[in-house]
Amino acid sequence: MQKQLLALSLALLLALLSDFSTPTIAQQGQSGTRLRVVVDLVQLNVAVTDSKGNYVTDLRPSDFNITEDGISEKIANFEEGNGPTRTLVDIPEETDADAGAVSAAQGRDPTVDPLQGLNAALAGADVFILFDTSNYMYRGFVFAQDAISDFIRSLETVDKVAFYSYSRNLSRAAPLTADRAGVVRGVRTTVAGDDAALYNCLLLTVKDAARYPGRKVVVVFSNGPDNASMVPPEDVTELAQSVGIPVYMISTREAQLEPVSTAVFERMSAATGGKAYFAGSWRDEKKAFASIRNDLAHLYLLSYYPAPNPNRGWRTITVKLAGDRLKKCHIRTRNGYRPQPAHLSAVGTPAAQSNSVRDR
Repeated sequence: MQKQLLALSLALLLALLSDFSTPTIAQQGQSGTRLRVVVDLVQLNVAVTDSKGNYVTDLRPSDFNITEDGISEKIANFEEGNGPTRTLVDIPEETDADAGAVSAAQGRDPTVDPLQGLNAALAGADVFILFDTSNYMYRGFVFAQDAISDFIRSLETVDKVAFYSYSRNLSRAAPLTADRAGVVRGVRTTVAGDDAALYNCLLLTVKDAARYPGRKVVVVFSNGPDNASMVPPEDVTELAQSVGIPVYMISTREAQLEPVSTAVFERMSAATGGKAYFAGSWRDEKKAFASIRNDLAHLYLLSYYPAPNPNRGWRTITVKLAGDRLKKCHIRTRNGYRPQPAHLSAVGTPAAQSNSVRDR
């Protein structure tokens, strides 16, 4: 009798499982729902210079060694300055699900045509400019506006430019757009404000930039220390590192007189792969903007799909050059990131499955 009851219970359980699973599969087939999987793609902007500070060009993917928490990584995409993007590996069949990546079925081919010239080297990049309009800027306000306007006009073939200003609050004077004239108008309409909340407003700027795919750069023009932020600079630095956005800082001599701000600006730019400049005059300001434009034109863009890694917290990235001929060269790039959880989303389309690559 007990055996009969056990057999009956097992039969009922199998029937319930069958009733539960079958409609779900059928509904997916009828509605044409597809699963979109997210695969982390870590992008690195890498500057390579020799012992004299000159940019080193014509390097190959084999000249770079990348490790993440000591784990060797394979370069997936490679691009130098104004050259084409080279796809070296497809999206991996299997990645580290615990760290935020899930399986994907096929790769993508982002190969683009070769572009020539300095401006062409920046094509596809989005540049976010953050301008200090606090009361620190009263004396050199017009000169700073001129330098920023010239910088914007020089970015002829950059994909889009955004212009923000800040004092105590952030003003999105010109949201990300391809209209250079509109961005310059945004620069010209800014007025001086009160206290400076640089780190609050820089955090918001980085969050805005992170919403867009592809290459992003934030350029900050500051004339003094932060005296009104609630956000510590370390939080801003970590976010910029994690989303892969270099931060370039241009400060005047006034900001350099405050040692704490000088140290923070240098650490933040170095940690994100950017650079810090301290301009003593309006001519130096223009030279700093020209240097940033030149730097962007000589960056190597490297990307990789992280190998399996149980670390869900901060991951340290190390980039080195291979071979004795390059051992005296210097590398500048971000030094790590914090992965975000992966997610699955359902999309109602006739396709069976699709892939989505998330840049970080």
